[in-house]
Amino acid sequence: MSADRPDPTHGEAPPTRAGFGRVLVAVYGILALAATGRASYELATKFSEAPLAYLLSLLAAVVYVLATVALWRGGPWRGVAWASCSVELVGVLAVGIASLADADAFPASTVWSGFGSGYGYIPLVLPFVGLWWLWHTRPHAAREGMSA
Repeated sequence: MSADRPDPTHGEAPPTRAGFGRVLVAVYGILALAATGRASYELATKFSEAPLAYLLSLLAAVVYVLATVALWRGGPWRGVAWASCSVELVGVLAVGIASLADADAFPASTVWSGFGSGYGYIPLVLPFVGLWWLWHTRPHAAREGMSA
């Protein structure tokens, strides 16, 4: 079979970048570029104004880059993808709650402030979609599909 569609008789999962995964990788890639650009600019020009917020934007950028690469590569990188999406979920929930509960602690917004409101709440939805996709494309899912 093709590289994007492994033979299900061998119990292999489809690559994480196949089908819907291509869209997911593209969205992660766009957020990786946006967060990296934002964090780079903020750290270079106004770090002293809100160091916590700008370091959290850098953390978000690193997480998005790792998730993008791991989802694209798949295979042995699946663990990195699981970890990246999980850290992203915890980060966006924690920073979202903290930024609403104590706005003074965040004098400047981050990628994850207000649950990603500055990015159309995509940072809130994306980790759920990423984790769902990883679950959907797990090797065990391919074997279950054969028995159905």
